[in-house]
Amino acid sequence: MYMSTDEIRRAFLTFFESKGHQIVESSSLVPANDPTLLFTNAGMNQFKDTFLGLEKRNYSRATTAQRCVRAGGKHNDLENVGFTARHHTFFEMLGNFSFGDYFKEEAIQYGWEFLTGVLKLPKERLLVTVYQTDDEAFDIWHKVIGLPEDRIIRIGDKTGGKAYESDNFWQMGDTGPCGPCTEIFYDHGDHIWGGPPGSPEEDGDRFIEIWNIVFMQFNRQADGQMDSLPKPSVDTGMGIERLAAIMQNVHSNYEIDIFQTLIKEAAAVIGYDDLSNQSLRVVADHIRSCAFLIVDGVMPSNEGRGYVLRRIIRRAVRHGNKLGASGAFFHKLVGPLAEVMGSAGETLKLQQAMVEKVLKIEEENFGRTLDRGMSILNEAIDALDGKVLDGETVFKLYDTYGFPADLTNDVARERGFSIDEEGFNNAMEAQRQRAREAGQFGIDYNDSVKVDAETEFCGYDGTQGEGQVVALFRDGEAVDSVVAGDKALIILDHTPFYAESGGQCGDTGLLLADGVIFSVEDTQKFGDAIGHQGILSEGALAVGDRLTAQVDAKRRAAISLNHSATHLLHAALRQELGEHVTQKGSLVKPDGLRFDFSHLESVKPEQLRKIERIVNEQIRLNHVIETHVMDIEAAKSKGAMALFGEKYDDEVRVLSMGDFSTELCGGIHARQTGDIGLFKIVSEGGIAAGIRRIEAVTGEGAIAALHAQDSLLAETASLVKSDSASVAIKVNALVAHSKQLEKEIQQLKDKLAAQESADLINQVQEINGTKVLIAKLDGADNKALRGMVDELKNKLGSGVVVLGNVSDGKVGLIAGVTKDVITKVKAGDLVNMVAQQVGGKGGGRPDMAQAGGTDAGALPAALDSVSPWLTERL
Repeated sequence: MYMSTDEIRRAFLTFFESKGHQIVESSSLVPANDPTLLFTNAGMNQFKDTFLGLEKRNYSRATTAQRCVRAGGKHNDLENVGFTARHHTFFEMLGNFSFGDYFKEEAIQYGWEFLTGVLKLPKERLLVTVYQTDDEAFDIWHKVIGLPEDRIIRIGDKTGGKAYESDNFWQMGDTGPCGPCTEIFYDHGDHIWGGPPGSPEEDGDRFIEIWNIVFMQFNRQADGQMDSLPKPSVDTGMGIERLAAIMQNVHSNYEIDIFQTLIKEAAAVIGYDDLSNQSLRVVADHIRSCAFLIVDGVMPSNEGRGYVLRRIIRRAVRHGNKLGASGAFFHKLVGPLAEVMGSAGETLKLQQAMVEKVLKIEEENFGRTLDRGMSILNEAIDALDGKVLDGETVFKLYDTYGFPADLTNDVARERGFSIDEEGFNNAMEAQRQRAREAGQFGIDYNDSVKVDAETEFCGYDGTQGEGQVVALFRDGEAVDSVVAGDKALIILDHTPFYAESGGQCGDTGLLLADGVIFSVEDTQKFGDAIGHQGILSEGALAVGDRLTAQVDAKRRAAISLNHSATHLLHAALRQELGEHVTQKGSLVKPDGLRFDFSHLESVKPEQLRKIERIVNEQIRLNHVIETHVMDIEAAKSKGAMALFGEKYDDEVRVLSMGDFSTELCGGIHARQTGDIGLFKIVSEGGIAAGIRRIEAVTGEGAIAALHAQDSLLAETASLVKSDSASVAIKVNALVAHSKQLEKEIQQLKDKLAAQESADLINQVQEINGTKVLIAKLDGADNKALRGMVDELKNKLGSGVVVLGNVSDGKVGLIAGVTKDVITKVKAGDLVNMVAQQVGGKGGGRPDMAQAGGTDAGALPAALDSVSPWLTERL
């Protein structure tokens, strides 16, 4: 029975909905508030806090079609993509989840019913695995499902490994929830090489895993101890691409409908006819991860997630260029992708124009350096004696030409070479952090404070309330009481204190009782509980005590004004710059606000003035700020915008400011826009490719900012002996005069350099028939060195020039090689050799290269080493 990928997706969600599961939308590829992950890489990621007991939902069964990316950090499939049948940077994981509801028997029955009942897969082609000691799962498969024992394979721990290190024992990390799993495999037929799981031929492609049910029943501690979870849960994952291959009677994922469409579209935009080429598969895969990462707020950059995205884009562009692509082509695949993804492509359709623009800009930027980088890489490979490209060259290509190491590795592998990864990593030094940002993504899940209690927030209408202490923590450990001087975390059953969320910082204030004063320094969320962090100044506190909670009202008021202003700013940005503008982060504090948003270029000064004018106009209109609680679907139909990185329940708060702004927001706000008083933008700038940041102040802070500007203008006018009205004219005149003086000074320096170069020509020597000039200068202008070398090369006609200069205690080095000599000596290699002896490093073109150093005392000896070095090569 043929089914399209979209039909499989719909059938899966519908089936589990019929079994009482809540359909939950795919979460962002950027995990919300999760420092342990670079990207969302599994369907269970968005439910992690639910499995950990830190978050409670109003359903105990869920089903999803989750977008996933594995292209960086621990889960990195990038190098295999396009060269195997089932590796992808982007894939969809269909999942069903039980949070303490059903367990092994129901989970196994659901999986079997869907595969054999709904999809009609032949039972004789299915076999399963279980963890070696999981007799319960074995019996369910055999006695309940009726599977013969010889098609139920027990998988034990890996040879020489620790306990529970098995393909059939899943764990969230080194610590945390874990448990045995059972997997369902499909037999593609004996015409394909490979054996069943657990056999010596298990790495073949005949038996393919299509379903994985994880039984979360333990919590692994740092010492390896396995504690039983109070509510065993189920996490099921099924890669839709693998199932689509079966339902469409093909073997490779790249033969399914989605990839065949994208491969054909890629071939058309590139102008290439052979649809079997692996490079087309790379392009088809990469457009999916790149487009959806951008939709979820990731922009190309030189660090973290943005760097991973940039690597993927550049890998796709290079593979397109290998096939003869001319000009930008990659962005043209966004439209076809949105269409072929069906129901999973709706969000992409809404942002198609923005995604295309981001990709086109990145593609064009890379195109400017690709040819030069490829030329240097080809030269380096041609000059190799062995089969390994040195790490310094790999690093240089990355650092100078934007070639990620895996891109260099791709090219080298195609030519039959490998790269020196260790040498590259050493050369990267601090910059290596860009390539392995995911190395920071790891914590002990048991280190986090786990709070079972719930807190009712009662602070929307006031800053004072009463609450009972339901939990106390000191140094992360639950305690029954604390005494004066203790730093503690207090959980109340009711509180007016707002916990940091949605960009709004947490409240501060006091918790009071007779003889008790607890100073709240911050307020944070812990699952469904609100935690008051601070120090007990007086008295003693115990679980069960009642406290009066007093929020710092003045601070809260300033925060609320700034928070309301961010909503007005968001709407004004979209009105002035376009509907592509979406919030990418914010910080609301008492002394100002910070607002990050998607936009591909700097905001022009006149646009900033207009945005500021629009916000202040809405402030003067004095809209009543209204909030209504409604279900999420009603909020969406009302046009409410969701804020970046926020999780929303089925019931949400919708905040409206007239007809100008409607957003989902759980934060604290002013009562009317007029309360904001005045809005003033302080700065605007880029924080990543495609992400801009505006900082602004309101109310008294805005007035203070204007006063500061007035004072600065008056001080500047005094310095240039002018009045405020004429200060610009006077400053322009001084700048013009300064530029003229700088020009004259440079002309004098050039004359001195020319004279010095004329004197240096007398120091020319010959090494093996080649003219060589090696000289040390003192106090020369480093900017003039390049001109000196050009002039000396012209005078030599043929030869090598090496100059070392000491100025202000720093060493400047430059080497020049005439074109007829660069086959023997390259300026970059020469100058780097000298630089390493004076505490520096450097490089450049084969005919001209510069470097710096810090050890001026070592320069004479370093220059003395040039002649022997050249003698070996000339």
